[in-house]
Amino acid sequence: MADVLITFKVMPEEADTDIDALIRDIRGIKAVKLNGLEKVPIAFGLVSLTSSFVTEDEDGGAEKIEAEIKKIPGVGSAEVVEVTRLL
Repeated sequence: MADVLITFKVMPEEADTDIDALIRDIRGIKAVKLNGLEKVPIAFGLVSLTSSFVTEDEDGGAEKIEAEIKKIPGVGSAEVVEVTRLL
């Protein structure tokens, strides 16, 4: 089975949410391999995170990761922005 790279846009619950704590907690997700994590300035001090994970290409894989991200305190939303099959 091939692997896929799944990229998420993670928004904090509030503008003053501790982004460094979110980064630490996202890095702590053990179910899948973290490929990259980046802060993206939005406006007026609001910062989102773009995080990408490598996992096996299976039904519901993105939803499982999304559920893990949403469990993290301070996460307002997490949405899939890209899924790419790796060769």
